Amino acid sequence: MAEVEVDCLTGENHLLRVDILHDCGASLNPALDKGQIEGGFIQGMGWLTMEELVWDAQGRLRTHAPSTYKIPACSDVPEAFTVELWDEPNREDTIHRSKAVGEPPLMLANAVFFALRDAVAATATTPGPVPLNAPATPERLLAAIMAVSGAA
Repeated sequence: MAEVEVDCLTGENHLLRVDILHDCGASLNPALDKGQIEGGFIQGMGWLTMEELVWDAQGRLRTHAPSTYKIPACSDVPEAFTVELWDEPNREDTIHRSKAVGEPPLMLANAVFFALRDAVAATATTPGPVPLNAPATPERLLAAIMAVSGAA
């Protein structure tokens, strides 16, 4: 679950709170698993809200490294960030009944994108679809706000 705040005049936004309950089966190392979940979530948040791909006129990708595009920083991590592990062993016969944790948390960051979309929808003058594509940059959020509120 994610809670966000969006400035309707600029499109700037802040991730206020995240609560995650993740199924690791019988965790082999809970501290390591929680760290993987936190890191994967923040990576996914960057992918869905910051990491914009830009190509030049010759079709070359210009945003190909962290030096050429924005990635999440420590200031982007919410102050309220709770990660809990689902306390039930894996039914499958895996090593000590554990489950993979590495990349699946990346997709948990969809909660941030959809919270931003819901915030934009709250500004709408009439119900309907929200024209917001990932990454939900401040510019794209502002354009979506203007489109749904009739200011465009």
